[in-house]
Amino acid sequence: MCPSRLVLEHVTSRWGVLVLAALLERSYRFSELRREVGGVSEKMLAQTLQTLERDGFVHRDAKPVIPPRVDYTLTELGREAAEQVWGLARWTERRLDEVFKARQAYDEGRQAYDKARAFAHDEARTS
Repeated sequence: MCPSRLVLEHVTSRWGVLVLAALLERSYRFSELRREVGGVSEKMLAQTLQTLERDGFVHRDAKPVIPPRVDYTLTELGREAAEQVWGLARWTERRLDEVFKARQAYDEGRQAYDKARAFAHDEARTS
């Protein structure tokens, strides 16, 4: 697999996008970030953060206190990636009505095609 494709998968994954978008606002502790993202399991969030940290997008700051405190922030590279992904997310929101219309037109055309095909198949069997 092309190396850039793998990085793109990390940045544009379901949880990667949401984590990057949340961290654009401010730094978060793990539990705060989990609440902010919503719906993500602890395991999946931990894996996503680790992957984004490994790629250089997220900085993990573990403070030697009791209880342990770990904060997550975007690196400069991460902020750049997050802004790009956030721009795509905003574009998607702006164009959602057009996507829904296109889906509806496709589904209606597909239904008509399937009906015509079924009719032709039935005609061929009865002849």
